[in-house]
Amino acid sequence: MFSTKPQVPSRNPPNDLKIVIVGGGVCGLVCCIALKQFGMEAHLYEAAAKFGEIGAAIGIGNNTANILDKIGVLDTLFAKADIPPQARHSMVTFYDGEGDHEAIYDPPSGPAEGSFGVTRTVFLDSLVDHVDPKLTHFNKRFTKVTQVTSDSGRQVVHFADGTTVEADVVLLANGIRGAGRDVVTGVDPKKSVVFANTVYYRALAHSGAIKEAALDLKTDILKRACIFMGTNKHAVIVPVAGGTLINISAVLIDNSVKVGEVELADDEPRVVQTTKDELLKNFEEWGNDARIIMGSVETVNKWLVEVLHPSLETYVKGKVALLGDAAHAMAPHLGAGAGQGIEDAYLLAQLLSDPQTTKANVEAVLKTYDAVRRPRAQAVWEATQRAGRTYEGHGNSGNSAEGRRRDLEGQWAFIWHHGVNDDRDIALKLLRGQGVFL
Repeated sequence: MFSTKPQVPSRNPPNDLKIVIVGGGVCGLVCCIALKQFGMEAHLYEAAAKFGEIGAAIGIGNNTANILDKIGVLDTLFAKADIPPQARHSMVTFYDGEGDHEAIYDPPSGPAEGSFGVTRTVFLDSLVDHVDPKLTHFNKRFTKVTQVTSDSGRQVVHFADGTTVEADVVLLANGIRGAGRDVVTGVDPKKSVVFANTVYYRALAHSGAIKEAALDLKTDILKRACIFMGTNKHAVIVPVAGGTLINISAVLIDNSVKVGEVELADDEPRVVQTTKDELLKNFEEWGNDARIIMGSVETVNKWLVEVLHPSLETYVKGKVALLGDAAHAMAPHLGAGAGQGIEDAYLLAQLLSDPQTTKANVEAVLKTYDAVRRPRAQAVWEATQRAGRTYEGHGNSGNSAEGRRRDLEGQWAFIWHHGVNDDRDIALKLLRGQGVFL
């Protein structure tokens, strides 16, 4: 499925662009690592005192794994996450959440299919192993970016401690609520962040505790990713940490209203710790396996999921570009949001390290990044919304088992089958057609 050789960096920098990355999450780190592999240096600025991630497991599809392989991270991730070869192509089995958990859909498998799940902390640790410490700066909370009042055309990145740094290119990978989106869009950043009418109960369970609770499980929840589907609710079950832990996301979506119609108060916490009883109460009519795994958890967090909506009209202005959740934060229903951010990061690294990219044409290069990535990421955003509706009985083909099967078939295909250089090839064609590149 994957090669084992990372991209070999060139001896000399392809160009002399000074690049600043804001945000030390997955996307920022991937971009920093990829640029280094291509012979470029980018300084990364993180608001926290150290790298850290919160949230549910991350799904790694074929598209994402191939990029991680190219930048030399994949083998590290396999080792740290204890993912055996047979678990690297795992397909999701879909079950009815109620009754005897009828198997509704078992997608066909193949070498280019499937995905695996890892905890965010393990994923981040794997990336950090490949980042040059000299390029990382902590306790640097980004506040704004302005332009130098000179002929250099450089940007000035401002931090809350009063310090600044100049750059030819600024990449904002600072998340859905990060500062600076208004520099690109001209719109108040808060107006783009809306409630997705979606509540996620997230928890981990020890597989040993589940085995003790039930010896007659009807589903493969301990061996492979599963999705239980119901009416206005579903649950995603993903084995992680070599199968010793089971990541649980139990989901309630209000499909009666459109995304953005329900407003959350500014002071309402988006993540709170709740009780196992609350989780079980919402799924009390479900079948044996689902209730057993939910009853095996200890700490439960309730997330009010927010997304970017409506879609941004651009990810780029001048020499400032958005990537990852800062550009297209989406719901987790397809496990594809992080992968889209990684695709953003890799394309930016490919284009910015191209020997034909210069300070004079870098704005055109960034506009081409926008032209390639925005339609793709938005298509995945829309597919994610459709998936959530399908899981909860509101798909285009109805809520029968056959209707759900029709809507589920091939839903990941266009995401996973995206080649590692597909975006680059499109971008190069556009740049040559515009006369920017030869």
